[in-house]
Amino acid sequence: QVQLVESGGGLVQAGGSLRLSCAASGRTFSSNTSPMAWFRQGPGKEREFVSAVIWSGGNTYNTYYTDSVKGRFTISRDNAKNTVYLEMNSLQPGDTAVYYCTARYRSDIFKADNWVFWGQGTQVTVSS
Repeated sequence: QVQLVESGGGLVQAGGSLRLSCAASGRTFSSNTSPMAWFRQGPGKEREFVSAVIWSGGNTYNTYYTDSVKGRFTISRDNAKNTVYLEMNSLQPGDTAVYYCTARYRSDIFKADNWVFWGQGTQVTVSS
């Protein structure tokens, strides 16, 4: 089992920034190799992919972003702290959602159903 706890959400004005954190724990969690991702779910919307960081060997990781956040959001991980971060800049009202951290997936990283472990989510609200 893997436990995930998100933090860092809040209310921010358009153009502002937030940094989300996701602390992972559990016997089967590998701080170096476990794939991690962020999804979000806005009001009345389905849960959608935001970003992922996937180990590709050695000390190398591949990062992925949905088009709407490219250039504004940055995903990173601190393996010593078992924590993944999502730095969000130039926030827009359309970014308002509950943001979820997730770990370990099967097949397609872009589909929420393929990810196994989920945190409780943290609310991000961007006012215009």
